[in-house]
Amino acid sequence: MELAVRAGVTEVKQLATRFNVSEVTVRRDLDELMLLGRVNRVRGGAVLADAEERPFTETVIDHLPEKMRIGAAAAALVEDGQTVMIDVGTTALQLARSLRDREVTVVTTNLAVYEELAGSQATTLVLPGGELRRNYRSLVGPIAEENLRNMSADVAFLGASGIDRRLVVRDSTGVEVPIKRAMIASANRAVLLTDSSKFETAALLTVCQAADLAAVVTDAGVSNERRRALEAAGVEVIVA
Repeated sequence: MELAVRAGVTEVKQLATRFNVSEVTVRRDLDELMLLGRVNRVRGGAVLADAEERPFTETVIDHLPEKMRIGAAAAALVEDGQTVMIDVGTTALQLARSLRDREVTVVTTNLAVYEELAGSQATTLVLPGGELRRNYRSLVGPIAEENLRNMSADVAFLGASGIDRRLVVRDSTGVEVPIKRAMIASANRAVLLTDSSKFETAALLTVCQAADLAAVVTDAGVSNERRRALEAAGVEVIVA
């Protein structure tokens, strides 16, 4: 529980290694904690039951100057006439602001992006439908996933909770992960938008591997070590 409180998430394999017990034992203990209402079980581990996600209206101001630069740099990757998919997240909102009045088609599950671009006559907006996730103003669920898989885009711009040292892109919100994967599968290129603080953030769920990305757009706080590792994996690193 101390680890869960500290990190918000716990992973079965990590707990088994740390306490030198079997994964079966860890799963049994997590199940007991779930029955006590202390954690919620998810695939591969558990999340703290009372851990509340910060709402969009709070996180939108975190690292705002960096996010603005990242959004502008990401928009420069888009050519007029292209179709882009834009994921949930506050950095994605800055991308949308830099795309305003551009002649592009935007497919998004991000309602803040929709609101930003709705008044732009030059931009074609497509919403894939789905269930409304109010706290983070996004569309999720099987309807959104299926519709995204049936579309095609030139580039998908993704957000995530973090990137670990093995260059695995991770997220802490289970309902958002299938959306991100559907966008990756439907786009010719996938580009991750992340400020450098996310390189130090752990999350439980795997979105994709670095090899699935064409580029990462970040800020100058990214370490040289992490930058070289991404480039060695064939990922272009764009520092805004």
